[in-house]
Amino acid sequence: MSAIGASDDTIYLDHAATTPVDPDVLAVMLPYFSERYGNPSSIYRLGQEAHAALDQARGSIAEILGCSPAELVFTSGATESDNLALAGVAWQRQSSAGLNDAPPHIVTTAIEHHAVLHAAQLLERRGFAVTFVLPDADGVVSADAVAAAIRPETCLVSVMYANNETGAIQPVAEIGAIARERGIPFHIDAVQAAGFLPLRVDQIGADLLSLTAHKFYGPKGVGLLFVRRGTPIEYQQRGGGQEDGRRGGTENVPGIVGMAAALEKAAWLREAYSAHCAGLRDRLLDGLREAIPDLIVNGPLGPERRLPNNLNVAIPGVQGETALLSLDMEGVAASAGSACTTGNSEPSHVLRAMGLPEELCRASLRFTVGRDNTMNEIDETIDIVSDVAARIRGLAGVA
Repeated sequence: MSAIGASDDTIYLDHAATTPVDPDVLAVMLPYFSERYGNPSSIYRLGQEAHAALDQARGSIAEILGCSPAELVFTSGATESDNLALAGVAWQRQSSAGLNDAPPHIVTTAIEHHAVLHAAQLLERRGFAVTFVLPDADGVVSADAVAAAIRPETCLVSVMYANNETGAIQPVAEIGAIARERGIPFHIDAVQAAGFLPLRVDQIGADLLSLTAHKFYGPKGVGLLFVRRGTPIEYQQRGGGQEDGRRGGTENVPGIVGMAAALEKAAWLREAYSAHCAGLRDRLLDGLREAIPDLIVNGPLGPERRLPNNLNVAIPGVQGETALLSLDMEGVAASAGSACTTGNSEPSHVLRAMGLPEELCRASLRFTVGRDNTMNEIDETIDIVSDVAARIRGLAGVA
């Protein structure tokens, strides 16, 4: 079986969408659903046990990120973290602006996850100014293009670390240096990078950084936002004063404990995991190219510019969603892009921003391998994909 705890023989190749919870992580979480169930805000023993678990998890994650534990805010996931980063900084800037000041301005990119894009678009509708920087044909945004978009009233730069659809790694350290030189907070959506790329916030220049546990073999429904001390931000979720008053609501103790355990294991396995995934991904690419000579690779070809587990391809004459349904019937789980837009008939905004024609955007498939995939599964996938492509092309009368 290709996935931890999988209930069937599905070849799971959609790890950018989510990963199964690692058994070691689940084992660490289970006591906090049962005998250690206390509310961490309570003063009696059960509550203080839960509070101590939060402190330990916070310290463990802070060590990996190279930050202070006090700079971490636990959230429900990356969507909340991204929304908080954009809206929190923008609203704080607006509240301190003079009557005649230009509207606060945000610089982001056209290839961001919708958690950032839609938050930026909402702020734009509420009177903020936003610039969406375009990538090059490989899906990489240049630091020079980001620098050129900055204005005197720019209050935030937000650029993802690695793209969820193409795996393209962005020059965040270079962009962060530009933002720091100009005194502008820099937010990094690092969701896809965890487990593959360095996350130390000083090294990559982050003032704010978003993560979610279910992308690195942790549980769903829990994430974090790193907020560098002194970063101007207006916190939004009001309640009982949890997270030092930065996010109201009882903390998800089992989830947070699980996230810390998953991130520790991901950091420990990073080099071996990257090498394992790169070998599988490269074999898949070589096999598909041999079977489908007109296959097109979307995104950077150089291994140093792309996440090692990601392969995004277009098969001319084959509709991506039609192919996905056929692949599922044959026992292969893949994606046409972001899992958050499944069911949306619009082609990928990322591929469009890269300049791909619409027919190729609609003909694209994303395969993302993981820890438990094997070479035998990859070889089986090559045969299945090539057969599905030939069948669909034959029905459509495409040679």
